[in-house]
Amino acid sequence: MSAPPLPAGLLDRATLAVGPCTGPAVAGELAALTGRPVLAYDTAGRLTGAHGAADAPLVLVGPTLPPALRGDPRVRWFHSVNAGVDALLDGGWPAGVLLTRTVGRMGERIGQYALAWVLADCQGVPGHLARTAARTWRREPSELAAGQTALVYGTGRIGTAVAEALRAAGVRTVGVGRGEHAPGGPFDERVTAEEDGAWLGRARFVVDALPLTEATRDFFADTRLSALGGATFLNVGRGGTVSLPALGRALAAGQVSAAVLDVLADEPPAPGHPVWELPRTTVTSHSAGITADTDITEDFRAGWQALREGRVPELAVRVGRGY
Repeated sequence: MSAPPLPAGLLDRATLAVGPCTGPAVAGELAALTGRPVLAYDTAGRLTGAHGAADAPLVLVGPTLPPALRGDPRVRWFHSVNAGVDALLDGGWPAGVLLTRTVGRMGERIGQYALAWVLADCQGVPGHLARTAARTWRREPSELAAGQTALVYGTGRIGTAVAEALRAAGVRTVGVGRGEHAPGGPFDERVTAEEDGAWLGRARFVVDALPLTEATRDFFADTRLSALGGATFLNVGRGGTVSLPALGRALAAGQVSAAVLDVLADEPPAPGHPVWELPRTTVTSHSAGITADTDITEDFRAGWQALREGRVPELAVRVGRGY
């Protein structure tokens, strides 16, 4: 996307509305930024508040785009309060509607989450917790994180932040991403998904920070997982990028030594969900990178400013790619 996605002057006429579960602090910040009232829309797509012109363009900020608004020709820009947009794109995205997303400091939070679990694994924290619960005492050796190798799948904002956090502890990071991504950054090496085979058996940690697209659905299935040599697997991307049955088989065979899953394809999982039966697996309830109100307002502000200057927002979604 290179041409300005919205006509000049459209924002001057637009009506803003925030969706369900978007806090009043966000509405207040958007009102201050734009100098106009901010409406609300509900799950049925009904607008409430001080309406402007009936035919005014709509700029929406929220977690979902209800069907009634999805087909409304007045909608010209939707700013998602989430980083992942696969649910929004499911079934297609309305033509001519700009989609932007929220990242904020999410990468920093997820990077610290990944580092925390890497250090916990190196220090044997899960075993210590289990022995404390069982009231048993046993000294065990730990290992240093420095010098270990982590494969980080996804070299965008989230994956880059993960690599930055891990490198601070001396972990060697290999970024696995698209071939056209610029080299450099915090990764010690960069490879494509077609070139990761040489690293799978050498990785001590594998971090999944992939978006969910047709190309990444069940990306981690038997072929990749069975090639690991006892790595710890962390998923901070999207649940649908991992085949849980394949992960279960790799855990049983020891090809994956442990798993930490912050995201699942089915959330929340029912009490009888297979994920609860996976050995040596921790589930953390999609909490690695919880979005703050300031993340939403700052990323919207950046998009608003870019559009007023005739530029494409940095966080504009390339719908054809899915992120």
